[in-house]
Amino acid sequence: MKQENTISILGSGWLGQPLAEHFKKSEYCVHLSTRSLDKAKQLEALNVEPYIVDIESLTDTIQPFLNAEILIINITCKALSAYQHLLSEIEKSPIKKVLFISSTSVYPSHYGLCKEDEPLSEETNLRCIEKLFTESTHFECTVIRFAGLIGAKRHPGRFFASGKSVTDGNGKVNLIHQDDCLKLIDTIIAQKAWGEIFNGCADNHPTKKDYYCSMARSLGYPEPECVILENSATKVVCNQKIKDQLGYEFIYPDTSKIVW
Repeated sequence: MKQENTISILGSGWLGQPLAEHFKKSEYCVHLSTRSLDKAKQLEALNVEPYIVDIESLTDTIQPFLNAEILIINITCKALSAYQHLLSEIEKSPIKKVLFISSTSVYPSHYGLCKEDEPLSEETNLRCIEKLFTESTHFECTVIRFAGLIGAKRHPGRFFASGKSVTDGNGKVNLIHQDDCLKLIDTIIAQKAWGEIFNGCADNHPTKKDYYCSMARSLGYPEPECVILENSATKVVCNQKIKDQLGYEFIYPDTSKIVW
């Protein structure tokens, strides 16, 4: 039998682990996956149920992990075949809602203003993976396309501290803070906003040159070298849909003004 108050989170990395801690505080029963036995032992301290799952070598032993109503897929695997195998297992499980954590990299760099409901001319691997889940008739699926992730242990002032150059310095920044990722996921589940695609991105879009140089200076680091391209990227991720449809209010609407 499925557990109505159970959420399974596939992936216990930078976003998955704090997400599990968040839902545990909300009195959900939380299943959390990892590919490592050592990590599974560490996760027990969070008072969640850890499971060892690797979708690239999947068997039906994943079914206890999938004994839940909601599944959040939050992994970096890029193999379409692995997701196809995962889908077949989900369709045999009690899962009724899937939240697929995707990326705004699904939009081409010269797309202009990126809105969720406009068709994509390029059928990327990531878009094919999204469609696997959104087109299934066995459950309802919502996709969140997160922009670049910043927050705990990811200060943008350190991104280029190793001496790496900023590519396309005149391109626009599209970022979102970890706290807003957690809040947006919680909002979607609380409002039962299923069968949707949402962008997750902060309001501000300075140039990469202005933003990353400012962030480096804030930490006392030298400004990174910025490469200026003749044909600069035009991608700006629009977040209007989550505001209009969910009434979402950002914790950090301007990523330039975060107090770290």
